Amino acid sequence: MTERSTGLPSQRQVVELLDDEFARAGYEIEDVVIDAAARPARITVVADGDQGLDLDAAATLSRSASELLDSVDDNATPYVLEVTSPGVDRPLTDEKHFRRARGRKVDMVLSDGTQLTGRIGETSGGAVRLVVRDGRDLAVREISLDTITKAVVQVEFSPPNQRELELAGQTGKEAPQ
Repeated sequence: MTERSTGLPSQRQVVELLDDEFARAGYEIEDVVIDAAARPARITVVADGDQGLDLDAAATLSRSASELLDSVDDNATPYVLEVTSPGVDRPLTDEKHFRRARGRKVDMVLSDGTQLTGRIGETSGGAVRLVVRDGRDLAVREISLDTITKAVVQVEFSPPNQRELELAGQTGKEAPQ
């Protein structure tokens, strides 16, 4: 059974319909998940941008997405629409993910098996600067993105070390996202 036979648009159709609207607002669609088996059916649009996706932006995007989706087919199956961010547990896989996570603490594994924990700094030219502990000091390592096999942002419950933020290129006044 295809998604279209359920009265719901396909993943491709949702992306094609919403992509320009999201881009104008400064966001890109990372994923679309359609759960036709849920009652009511659920369409989840995962979006992200360089400034992150806050609740106000998600609500605004949700309203415009709902209007666009509703305009396609008045006889469509009822559904719940959710616009959400990727969440902190999403692995960092693209240069844009590292750029958007600047200032955040991350655990990563390199292709040679090395495991590192550090704070993400500037990302450019296919490399990320990572602020790491070097004994009692802090050091900045430049790591080629193509040598990173796994990277996941860590949730922090206390404020980051001010020196780490400075080395990561953050003033400390802006909160890591």
